[in-house]
Amino acid sequence: MKYAHLSAGFMLTSIVGFFISVFLVWNMSLSWGFTFALFFAIMFIASIISMTKADFTDKEMQQELAIHEKPAFKRKKHFK
Repeated sequence: MKYAHLSAGFMLTSIVGFFISVFLVWNMSLSWGFTFALFFAIMFIASIISMTKADFTDKEMQQELAIHEKPAFKRKKHFK
């Protein structure tokens, strides 16, 4: 079975959506609140599975995940 790489935005959307559905929608409608909470919980579980099971063989995907790392530059020495 192949697992897809899901973005960090997908996980963030699932977390925020879950809290909104539990705290706001649940008070308006119990059935809609439960449905949205279940949907966003499944999204969160999918992102966790993607994080743990997907292999990183593609070099571009590894570079995309390491975007916070600064490239190593060699300092040039200035001679007078």
